[in-house]
Amino acid sequence: MVVPDLAEKLRQEVVAERYAPLFRVLPERLFAPLASTNRMRYWTLLCALHARRFGPEAPLPPSNGFTMTDIVREIAQELQDMGVWEDADDGFGALASGTPLNAQALAIFHRLKDCGWMRVDKVGVRDMVTMAPAVAQFATRLIEFAHTGPVFVAGKVRSIEANIKLVLEEGADGSTLQEAAQQTRALMEHVRVAGTSVRDLMTELSGQQSTGEFVRRFFEDFVIKMFIGDYKELRTRDHPLSRRQEILAMVETIQSNEFVRNRVLAWYASKRAPGDELRAKALLQRDILKIEELSHIDEYLDRLDEEVRRATRMAMAFLDYRLRAARPLEELIDHAIKAVTECDAEYVLATPFPAEEALCGERLMLPKMPVERAPPRALRKQVMSPTQEARARLQLKARNRRLMSPPILAELIRRQLDGRERMASTKFDVGSIENVRAFQSLCTVSAAVGSNSAQLKANARLTVNKFRILRTGIDDVQGAISHVAFDIATSKESKK
Repeated sequence: MVVPDLAEKLRQEVVAERYAPLFRVLPERLFAPLASTNRMRYWTLLCALHARRFGPEAPLPPSNGFTMTDIVREIAQELQDMGVWEDADDGFGALASGTPLNAQALAIFHRLKDCGWMRVDKVGVRDMVTMAPAVAQFATRLIEFAHTGPVFVAGKVRSIEANIKLVLEEGADGSTLQEAAQQTRALMEHVRVAGTSVRDLMTELSGQQSTGEFVRRFFEDFVIKMFIGDYKELRTRDHPLSRRQEILAMVETIQSNEFVRNRVLAWYASKRAPGDELRAKALLQRDILKIEELSHIDEYLDRLDEEVRRATRMAMAFLDYRLRAARPLEELIDHAIKAVTECDAEYVLATPFPAEEALCGERLMLPKMPVERAPPRALRKQVMSPTQEARARLQLKARNRRLMSPPILAELIRRQLDGRERMASTKFDVGSIENVRAFQSLCTVSAAVGSNSAQLKANARLTVNKFRILRTGIDDVQGAISHVAFDIATSKESKK
């Protein structure tokens, strides 16, 4: 059960994740160039600058950044291959046709600088241009998203499983569990929206006028570039997704094993929430819930299967219609009429066509007539005989006498103690069925108390809530029940 403070912390973390403070990290006007009339040209310039100057594949930049002259020159080189820019919503007259190329490049540079894409720092007497780390990282994410291809679920699941094994078996810290949680959330999100992507693609393809273009787009965008690359192997036994229950079992072990949980929680308390233990627990619980979402992947895959089958039926119906519509039916009918009229009369009389109309009301299929069915018979009621009823009552009574719950066990122990604070197991009366069952339960509790498992000890304390079992370590026999001798004491006596 989650305590109220921890539940409130968890709710705050979920809300913080849902409403991420984007503009605390990025400039507020960062999206202005990408929302303007010239958004495609701005995007081309940003991709070129990212690839040549500020991206991870670019050469190592100077520590102080690039000079403004170098960046303006890069923009001017890209402008040479572009058409005329529209300045309706950019507000720069320098973008009009006939303006010198350097003036256009300088105006675009100032536009990008004012919106936060570029940062100009004064180093001595020179203006040095850099891209803020958060903006550079955001641009990298945008470019990666634009080049996103089909996702292979097998690799994602293997990575998640390996990270969880590192936490459980090799003592990795909470960063590995956090990485597994992020990968699980990304995988579930991709599988969840895959069905919507299929539906959107088919809606777009349905507007194609050319049959050849429809076939090309269907096979390239749907069959070859499927949104899940290993979709055909998802339901096989060899696919890593078949081990999702084992992954969930390992996550459950991380939660139940106090040593592993405390080790991971220590990392969250020191790295993610220093000085706030409740927030650390909430962050750990949130990441575990992300991984446990893997149990719902079958629901998303079933929905994706429905969308794929629907898209396939739609494509087959569309192609069948286009192929049938493309046949010259009018020419075939004219050719048949001409052939019949020009042939000999004897051949016309020998044609298989009937003399009456080929299609008329009498030749249509008759409507379906409702078939009256007899009403169903009433259900038969099975009545027990007196012998069966007596035997059932006897079995129920025998089961109830052997039933042992913590309240019943406590009452029997209280009767056996008869006002005493402590008694040995050898003094326990086993003269009735209820007492034998109570003694067996006490032997089980005694074995749990002597084990090394914290979980078994906790369950034993719950079984005998108001009493304590103290093992003496001597093998003995009581009422033909061999056991390790123990003492039964009240809570007050065990504290002494």
